[in-house]
Amino acid sequence: MAKTKPGKKDVDSYTIKGTNKIVRPGDCVLLRPADSGNAPYVARVEKLEADHRNNVKVKVRWYYRPEESLGGRRPFHGVKELFLSDHYDFQSVHTIEGKCVVHSFKNYTKLENVGTEDYFCRFEYKAATGGFTPDRVAVYCKCEMPYNPDDLMVQCEACKDWFHPACMGMTIEDAKKLEQFLCSECTSDDDAKEPLNSFPVSSSAGAKSRSDHHPPFRSSVDFSPDTSDEEEE
Repeated sequence: MAKTKPGKKDVDSYTIKGTNKIVRPGDCVLLRPADSGNAPYVARVEKLEADHRNNVKVKVRWYYRPEESLGGRRPFHGVKELFLSDHYDFQSVHTIEGKCVVHSFKNYTKLENVGTEDYFCRFEYKAATGGFTPDRVAVYCKCEMPYNPDDLMVQCEACKDWFHPACMGMTIEDAKKLEQFLCSECTSDDDAKEPLNSFPVSSSAGAKSRSDHHPPFRSSVDFSPDTSDEEEE
């Protein structure tokens, strides 16, 4: 009579080979890609499991990069942006190359410095349908595009809306020198003879970067694959 193989058991942690980094459920990890020339895959560890021979596998929930989604990468997607998918998988622990941190969108915008292991996520992604949660995002500036935390924006001191320097006829260098910014719609009648998008100077700061804070909600735009052409116009 054949013996029944012992069952699988959960493992509390795993030390990445050749390092002193310990991986536990809930951690985010970098996994070796099939093509060594590609960037590592990013996933969240759901559980660690050992079989009767003590071979350990990791159950992961994959993060997708924007270019891996049905809608593709869009202008407002950050360089370090990821989507938390509903795609789960088991992988050998030996494919884990390192650990990383996937921040919330809010926390990412507060980072003073973004390291190579820092990423952020603001959407959950359904791999089969290409749908996102939430399915609408805030938009800013006269171009009405969602916020890319990698881009510098300037805030109008009057209406408190946020604008891309290029949309206001400025270079990024010009924007960084501003102490106050008024958008064209908020320029007073007394300044009507001034060039459009004039930039009065005062003691208050007008240029904000990603590390300061992200713009507040103003309006929204539908975020789904079938509206990509409309949003990019």
